[in-house]
Amino acid sequence: MTTQPFNIGGLSRQTGVNIETIRYYEKIGMLPPPARSQGGFRQYEDHHIQRLRFIRRGRDLGFSIDSIRALLTLAEQPGSPCEGADQMVALHLDEVERKIADLTMLRDELRKMKNCCGQVVAECRIIASLVAPRE
Repeated sequence: MTTQPFNIGGLSRQTGVNIETIRYYEKIGMLPPPARSQGGFRQYEDHHIQRLRFIRRGRDLGFSIDSIRALLTLAEQPGSPCEGADQMVALHLDEVERKIADLTMLRDELRKMKNCCGQVVAECRIIASLVAPRE
């Protein structure tokens, strides 16, 4: 672990989170404000790295800001039951599975449309499929 405070650029490098995003997370209260140097520069510590990695991983997994806030609240209560986290993941998984089903249908429809083979628009399967009723 780091023993010396570091600046926002260091936090960005260690977490892979853009500097503007770090400022945004501070602004909305997801990342606690760091101490400031005498010159007014932000001075981050290890706990900022851990929290920002948590947020980033949650965002990478597609969780909303509100969901991540709730998960952070749970994480701050290590002795509490984790059923709330399980429920959040189950709901998110259901949503991801719905999106996958929608994307699968979209992919299948686009596969039917591609490779028109017509020489003119009047013979174009792509144009025809866009006006045809849905199956």
